[in-house]
Amino acid sequence: MSHSPLRFAILGFGHHAVRRLLPAFERSEQAVVTGLWRRNLEAARENCAEHGIAHCFASREELCASPDVDAVFITSPDAMHRDDTLLALRHGKAVLCEKPLAMSADESREMDEAARAAGLLFGVAQNFRYNRSVDYLEEQIAEGAIGAAQLAHAEFSYPAQRSARRWIADGTLACGGPIGDVGVHCIDTLRYVLRSDVVSVSTLASRDADSGDVEAVASMQLEMTNGIFATVTVSARAAYRTLIEVTGSDGALLAENGLTVDRPVDVEQRLAG
Repeated sequence: MSHSPLRFAILGFGHHAVRRLLPAFERSEQAVVTGLWRRNLEAARENCAEHGIAHCFASREELCASPDVDAVFITSPDAMHRDDTLLALRHGKAVLCEKPLAMSADESREMDEAARAAGLLFGVAQNFRYNRSVDYLEEQIAEGAIGAAQLAHAEFSYPAQRSARRWIADGTLACGGPIGDVGVHCIDTLRYVLRSDVVSVSTLASRDADSGDVEAVASMQLEMTNGIFATVTVSARAAYRTLIEVTGSDGALLAENGLTVDRPVDVEQRLAG
């Protein structure tokens, strides 16, 4: 029995959608992009024509109300996620929202509660949970390959000053600098591979001339359940690099490029020093 593909509309279409999402949808047999909306309507029309997208919606409301849309993929700036999600849910649409989910924990809870009350699927695009390397780390740690986990570290660095997303340095639109942009991936990945939650956070961060209202470089120390101490380091002013490493009582696991989709991942296991 064949099923029609799930029809997504992208709300907040921009650089991320062109670079990451459309190539992925093109390879999917179960989902298709049927429409989009972006703040610049003329640019939206050009995107629809270039990529063969059927519906170029004139407003967020038109997109969310359309009978030709089954689910809404929200890729708007961070500060818009709450309102965009609640709008889609009011129109009975399932929602997949980009990270960070919202500008605060209270907003995130409000969005989650609205989805539960409506009985609609609601997810956040923490895509690195689906990396084979991340799954491998989670499996190995759970099986005791390095003994009891004690220390963990995740790093995500990239040159944000060259990013096409100019709004990421605007504190009214972005939920922080690299902490909100990529640090959320680091934190979520550590929670996942360690099967552990964050108890407390302490942070050092600095701004520079290009970072606007948000930080440019930061280091966070996380106290986690199961007696694990972790650090997350992020930079918006360094060459692209991602790393995950966990030290246990009997060894260590390292994944260079562990949080990337652009290059091969090297996973290394060290035992007895």
